[in-house]
Amino acid sequence: MNVDEMLKAMTPEIHAALKRAVEIGKWPDGRRLSPEQREICMEAVITYDLRNLTEEQRVGYIDRGSKADGELCDDDAATSILKWADQ
Repeated sequence: MNVDEMLKAMTPEIHAALKRAVEIGKWPDGRRLSPEQREICMEAVITYDLRNLTEEQRVGYIDRGSKADGELCDDDAATSILKWADQ
């Protein structure tokens, strides 16, 4: 089974179980996920989200809100530079 076939067969219940496994680092039966399993599960969850959910429903979505004039909050954050200062 290739990745596309697996994602087509993935149900919302399987998606939720994989998402929960990534969140807590364990399978439903209590066994720990290996780093490789966690990576694969995370990739499957993100890809499923991209194909099946709206942007607001996806893992990692940040609601930036909007200002009174309709402009997005923090819309210039990508261009700001973070500088570290030695104390």
